[in-house]
Amino acid sequence: MAQKLIIDADPGICDALAILVALADPSVDVVAITATAGTVSGIQATRNLHYLICLADPLRHPRVGQSDLSVVPSEQIPAGLPAHSLLNGRFGLGDVEPQVPDLHKRRDSAKLIVDIVREFPQEVRILTLGPLTNIAMAIELDPELPMMVNGIVCLGGSIRAGGDVTAAAEFNIWADPLAARTVLRSPAGKTLVPLDVSQAPILTFEDIDRLGGLIPSTPIGELVNNMMHFAARSIRQYLPKEGVSLPSIAALSVAARTERFTFVPHSVDIETEGELTSGMTVTDIRPVLSRQTNADVVTHLDETAIIDYFCRGIRRLSM
Repeated sequence: MAQKLIIDADPGICDALAILVALADPSVDVVAITATAGTVSGIQATRNLHYLICLADPLRHPRVGQSDLSVVPSEQIPAGLPAHSLLNGRFGLGDVEPQVPDLHKRRDSAKLIVDIVREFPQEVRILTLGPLTNIAMAIELDPELPMMVNGIVCLGGSIRAGGDVTAAAEFNIWADPLAARTVLRSPAGKTLVPLDVSQAPILTFEDIDRLGGLIPSTPIGELVNNMMHFAARSIRQYLPKEGVSLPSIAALSVAARTERFTFVPHSVDIETEGELTSGMTVTDIRPVLSRQTNADVVTHLDETAIIDYFCRGIRRLSM
């Protein structure tokens, strides 16, 4: 039976690619995709999700959760770092400006999460690819929700790798540290996919050129090619990297259980007030723990298998 999945995202090129792969994966039943503010505003995230679903046109359309947040956390990143709009495009999807009609049924993201989990108790796994704002709000709306989900897989945090938006903090946690703390302190089963492992699956620029040549010139194929090549160009220009990382695909593979991974239970909390450390993922790795573990932290992924999973999904989607 396919794993029921809610994807909470702020797409962004990598999130968009992961969503498209999930929609093409027969082992996953994407019952809802909910918008949150992060790389783009909540309003733009909603448009991007609607656009991706309309273009992919899956056999079963997931429900879409709306966010009306006009704030864009990525615009507040410290000076000296490349803006997310440079890395992802003005609207988050490379050179594409998504043109979609307004949603027919407007459903708030947090409320939709609660409704679907209650509709399918113990069956739905939540995958978060952006800040944890919606999940914290859903828990506030329904305190029983953590006991009713089939786990929460969070792309975010950093254990030993340092931060990416500050020296101490990873972007998804930094963007809403109070929400991240709420989720991590909840009794839900949680799996954290941190920077330490999520950046490891990488498409080289040569991989992108080869893969692009195999994708048919369909509307969805052209979008995928546009986003991958936009990401390659922007990374060449703005980041000291020799390829495009696929952290959202890594987190999807963990949520869908498509590839093998290893994890270690840890006691994890979030710093919410430090001038230099706000958003820092604090992990108690002392040999004698002062409190119970509350999250499984992924420590190893099969990078080659994740790249293969991505390529299979893109080819399947584009056929």
